[in-house]
Amino acid sequence: MTSIVLGSQSPRRKEILGFFDLPFETATSNFDEDSVPFNKDPADYALALARGKATALKKQYPDAIILTADTVVHKSGKVYNKAKDLEEAFSFLTDLAGQWHSVFTAVYAMKGDQEHHAWEETKVLFNPLSPDEIRHYHSKIHWEDKAGGYAIQMGAGLIVSRIEGCYYNVMGLPINSVRKLLKKFDIELWDYVK
Repeated sequence: MTSIVLGSQSPRRKEILGFFDLPFETATSNFDEDSVPFNKDPADYALALARGKATALKKQYPDAIILTADTVVHKSGKVYNKAKDLEEAFSFLTDLAGQWHSVFTAVYAMKGDQEHHAWEETKVLFNPLSPDEIRHYHSKIHWEDKAGGYAIQMGAGLIVSRIEGCYYNVMGLPINSVRKLLKKFDIELWDYVK
C-alpha cells in the first residue's frame, strides 16, 4: 500500500486518523499560513491553507499520499484562526458566546500530479458564557493551537449548546471527507475500521 503522510502535528487529527488500522506517519509542513489572505469565503480560505500545506510537503514525500487539513471558525464575515495570545482567545469566545458560528475544515489529498480536496461546514451554537466562565475555560483547556481558541471534545464541550453537522469536522478532520478522498487513491476506510 502507498504510504500516507498526515501533514499535521495536531493531536486531534492524529487521533481521528488513528481510529483506523491504517499505517501513516505525521510530518510538519513549513507552509506560511499568514501568506494566504482571507478572501471573504471561509471554505476557499481553508482549502487554500490545506493545499499550501500539502504542496509544501510534496517534494519531501514524492511517492506518498499527503493528507492535510485546515480548520477555520467563521461568523458574520470574520474568521477566527488560532488565537495569538490569551487576550485574543478571550475576545474570540466573548464574540462567539451565545451565538451560532460555522466551522469549516478543508481536507487535501495529494500524490504526484493527483490532487483531490473536500470541505465541510458544521454549525455550532455556544451557550451564553460569562467572562469568569471564559477565563476558567481557558485556564483548563489547551486553546493555543485551536481555531477560534476553543475545543469541542471532552469537558471542553461545556461551552457548546448544539451542533449541526459533523462533530469530527469541528475537531479538525471530517471522517467522511477523508474517506471520499482516500477512495480516489483506492483506499477504502471501511477496510481499516478497528
